[in-house]
Amino acid sequence: MAEKIKNAGREISVLNLFAYTGGATLACAQAGASVCHVDASKGMVQWARENAAASGLSEKPIRWIVDDCEKFIAREIRRGRRYDAVIMDPPSYGRGPGGEVWKLENCVYDLVKLCEGVLSDDPLFFLINSYTTGLSPSVMGYILGSVMTERFGGRVTFDEIGLPVRSTGMTLPCGSTAIWEK
Repeated sequence: MAEKIKNAGREISVLNLFAYTGGATLACAQAGASVCHVDASKGMVQWARENAAASGLSEKPIRWIVDDCEKFIAREIRRGRRYDAVIMDPPSYGRGPGGEVWKLENCVYDLVKLCEGVLSDDPLFFLINSYTTGLSPSVMGYILGSVMTERFGGRVTFDEIGLPVRSTGMTLPCGSTAIWEK
């Protein structure tokens, strides 16, 4: 992400959804992007702000938003706001304020499609991480590719996310990642 932002040769705006404690937000801001950090948890957003301060990045152009990600994206589309990159790390499962059930494997395509509506005409990348066991890396890559490559070209790569196990030398699978880039 940082390399793409630094080498873009223009101002870059990044939308980080389900942004938690802000690792990706801070990496993008440090690379020179303006970042919109969105998470539904007020505590997580506060923690991310503290991480920015501890990292010497408090003065970077970061918008800190506490909101439901899908509702926020829909409003950004109506406002006509555009981003050059999207990062998302959605949960596997959640419940809305009205008790509605949200499952990533049922909603991820629609979420990616919705996010397409906030992309600039020349986006740099779209990254999705998933820790849902039912979504293989190839499924995540296919979803991202089917939405992004028709409109923007580019390519998709995907892989497993894992933790190295020292005692065996193997990797414990923990999820998947898919990245579209120009």
